Amino acid sequence: MSADPPGAAGGPRPDGVFDGLVGQDAVIAELRQAAAAAAAILRGEQATAMTHAWLFTGPPGSGRSVAARAFAAALLCPDGGCGHCPSCHQVRAGTHADLLLVRPDGLSYGVRQTRSLVLRAAGAPTGGRWLVVVFEDADRATEQAANALLKAIEEPAPRTVWLLCAPSAEELVTTIRSRCRLVTLRTPPPSAVAAILAAEGVDPGRALAAARAAQGHVGRARRLATDAEAARRRDEVLAVPARLTGLGPAFTAAAALVRAAETEAAAITEELDVPEREALRQAFGEGSTGKGVAKAIRGSAGAMRELEERQKSRATRLKRDALDRALLDLAAFYRDVLAVQLGAKVELASAGHEPEVADAARNTSPETTIRRIEAIMACRERLELSVAPLLAVEEMALALARR
Repeated sequence: MSADPPGAAGGPRPDGVFDGLVGQDAVIAELRQAAAAAAAILRGEQATAMTHAWLFTGPPGSGRSVAARAFAAALLCPDGGCGHCPSCHQVRAGTHADLLLVRPDGLSYGVRQTRSLVLRAAGAPTGGRWLVVVFEDADRATEQAANALLKAIEEPAPRTVWLLCAPSAEELVTTIRSRCRLVTLRTPPPSAVAAILAAEGVDPGRALAAARAAQGHVGRARRLATDAEAARRRDEVLAVPARLTGLGPAFTAAAALVRAAETEAAAITEELDVPEREALRQAFGEGSTGKGVAKAIRGSAGAMRELEERQKSRATRLKRDALDRALLDLAAFYRDVLAVQLGAKVELASAGHEPEVADAARNTSPETTIRRIEAIMACRERLELSVAPLLAVEEMALALARR
């Protein structure tokens, strides 16, 4: 690996592990200061910029988990997050011995899982620095799980640091968020996202269009710019408003939206499920021979059932997430319609669909557009409450079809 100093040709940029955070200068400054304070604490000095529990919040795509992982790397790196040492590489890969990375697979994270996590987090770091827990989607913790987590945050082990991630502070119970230092990320501007994609080799014009379409979500922008199928699915979603000409077309459009989300989720699910099942079979010796192998394979049935239950729960979440992305694209379309109707000078997210936006702006009133945006947001709320997706989307489609 290169040992060039920061900023040298071929070496890491000055922000090191924080390079992946787009448009978050204030957050980077705060976390770098905290990492320096953490290093001072390890030297036996007094420092107030560091605390044992942090809550990273921000809209989808703002980089909550990216910021938490970068901060974890800065805490575990002897040089405060250089970005090129073995420790930084291990954190990036999720293999560092002192990093506990939690990603809830399903719609919720249960108390049994949380108690196991709390027990692991109570240990001492093997590397002598910190034991860092990055808990992505902490808002998925059940009430009982949140109570178990609260006890660990109230009485942390001396060298354990909790980094929780959630869309907003309100998503967590008051007792937990009051014990965390809040880090709020903002949606990065399209120009910053486009610059990242262009640096990765994407055509600048395509990069900017994808960044605007993704509304600052770096991962989504990257998919739209590089995955033709993802871009096609988005085009189909943005074609929905023009098809809502009556009762029948509204029901047809609703079914198509749900079906498209299920297809997208199924593709992702298959990509994730197959390697997990294969790894479990290999772990229990399937395909091997020798004494005890047959018994081990028979004993794997319970583990396989548990894995299948987790995968089923994750598939449900992926379907809902895919449908939510489609609804956000629809909301962005009508937001663009409203911007045109009001003469607002803003960048339009519906790149490639400007004629449809202009047509909808001419043929409806701003009041109707606002009502349609509210219908989409109401549908998202119903899905959060586990209303049957097709029923929720049909109700929304009927509301959108009303003039």
